[in-house]
Amino acid sequence: MPSPEVDVDVALVRRLLADQFPDLAGLPIAVVAEGWDNSVFRLGDDLCVRLPRRTIAVGLAEVEQRWLPAIAPALPLPVPAPVGVGQPAHGYPWTWSVCPWLPGDIAATATLADEREAARQLAEFLTALHRTSPPDAPRNVARGVPLAVRTPLLHGALDRLADDPVTKVDRDRVVALWDELVAAPPWAHAPVWVHGDLHPANMLVDGAGRIAAVIDFGELSAGDPATDLVIAWMLFGAHGRAEMRANYRQDDDDTWVRGRAWALALGVAFLAASADHPIINGIGARALAQALDGGTTRR
Repeated sequence: MPSPEVDVDVALVRRLLADQFPDLAGLPIAVVAEGWDNSVFRLGDDLCVRLPRRTIAVGLAEVEQRWLPAIAPALPLPVPAPVGVGQPAHGYPWTWSVCPWLPGDIAATATLADEREAARQLAEFLTALHRTSPPDAPRNVARGVPLAVRTPLLHGALDRLADDPVTKVDRDRVVALWDELVAAPPWAHAPVWVHGDLHPANMLVDGAGRIAAVIDFGELSAGDPATDLVIAWMLFGAHGRAEMRANYRQDDDDTWVRGRAWALALGVAFLAASADHPIINGIGARALAQALDGGTTRR
């Protein structure tokens, strides 16, 4: 967990609101989360305030501020499209966002009532999201990219795990499968919108066990939709993956092969970066196990 570069507390948030959103400044404010990239504060019953806590997160916040309001209306699940953008002030150096409060528990710790229903929900969501992006859509150097770009990152993560006395990864098996999957033909169509970070800690589940929202769109970019199919291995077993595929628009074999490759790559990456984060560690372990053992259904 990286340390914050800027300390943010309730008092600072209230001062920022009083200057820039005075109609909101009197609402109750409570700390919700200190994530890798953002500090999050609940604002009243229906809003939250998200402030980058380190420089690397500023660009991610700007992507959400610029693009998420434009694509949100076409999506079948709620997303945290900013309703207001704040400016630097009171010693806080970056822009920040006022967003809707989306209730629910993260899918990484919640129980889904029906895996197949959840798979259909996500297939519908990704079908709506994965439409051709505009020419000026942001690009990402590590997500939505050809698989070969991830090869050195995969080997670097495996190197870090080699010195981990707790996490045991069969490097030879991972590399052999990666070498097989990376040979899949690349995405040959126009770039589409890609969430870029679609894992179970970035989805919310309601009290009835249904997917209620998708959050954290900082990696939103144009590229290969296979990146987002990683969720089929991170969240579901074989039956859920089959249901998701049956209801998803991009149903060609090559895209699903690349999706499995992304599950392999990100599973290893999550394990290599989560020594102090058991939720992310668990997501990585499940993704890796499912990718190694759970193949792609071919039509």
